[in-house]
Amino acid sequence: MVLWKHRPFCVVCLLCVALSGCKREELKTTPREVVVYTSVDDVFARPIAQRFERETGIRVRLVPDTEETKSTGLLNRLIAEKKRPRADVFWSGDPVRAAILKAKGVSTPYRSPQAKGLPQRCSDPDGYWTGFSARARVLIYNRNLVANGEEPESIMDLLDKRFEGKACIANPLFGTTSMHAAALFAVLGESRAKEFFEGFAANGGTILSSNGEVRRRVAGGEFAIGITDTDDANVARLEGKSVGIVYPDQQGMGTLIIPNCAVLIARGPNPETGRRFIDYLLEPETERALAESEAAQMPLRPGVAVPDGAVSVASLQAMSVDYAALAVLLETLSKGYLKDWVDRNSQ
Repeated sequence: MVLWKHRPFCVVCLLCVALSGCKREELKTTPREVVVYTSVDDVFARPIAQRFERETGIRVRLVPDTEETKSTGLLNRLIAEKKRPRADVFWSGDPVRAAILKAKGVSTPYRSPQAKGLPQRCSDPDGYWTGFSARARVLIYNRNLVANGEEPESIMDLLDKRFEGKACIANPLFGTTSMHAAALFAVLGESRAKEFFEGFAANGGTILSSNGEVRRRVAGGEFAIGITDTDDANVARLEGKSVGIVYPDQQGMGTLIIPNCAVLIARGPNPETGRRFIDYLLEPETERALAESEAAQMPLRPGVAVPDGAVSVASLQAMSVDYAALAVLLETLSKGYLKDWVDRNSQ
């Protein structure tokens, strides 16, 4: 009789346990969240993440970097979190940071089926990162301060007397400027690369906090010329600023091309949705959306149309670099020459 009295309670308990077990199993097999760290500007990355949410029902926790420490801040965070990762995916704005994560054992290989058609030279041969939509390092100049016929053609023009005290670059310890610095050392050699940096300083060149600040201050007329990325330069153009944009060194060492990279984090909390988000990033539609956005990124797939007025990767003479080798070189330079140069020349 005692057992009969408690039977309804027992049945309820058993049902609760069964239901909670099913719920746990459902969450385990079909997680509904993905944590994405990104060094891509939030204004460009968030619309892609929101579209993924709408189409899949998977919530994206997007964690952007700050403009001043672009790429470096999140890179250090991912390395610090290696033993207990909080991110599933790193959407990197450049391949150098992706290569560093591979070397540090932070990432894990993933060969997405959506990578078909993307050039292999822009991805890691072992599958640790996959390159897609690219930007380029360009010269931006103020048309009101640079006379017709005096337009720059090479980054070496920043050392010319006509731009004395009128040129700027972002801090080469961070972001794509750091990658560009490493590329110069790789392509020009140590001696000529140092001549560029020392010559820039001797010509009164100024170090600014970010590529965005280079764009703002050249467009505003505080500087005549600077080096920035195509997305920043395009924003100035869309704002109606009187600026010119030059893809430098087309008759020489070429223009540095910087692909985005999708990286799967090892032992991330949501590996399944991490892979799904990477698949989404690598779809042709994502390259098309980034090309048509204010970022004006260049699709790496030959089949994705380039918007009117934009430049295709195929039309450019690209600087020949090994992205993985740049990662090794950058770590050395960031602790040595570049750090010393910034310390000596920062205002």
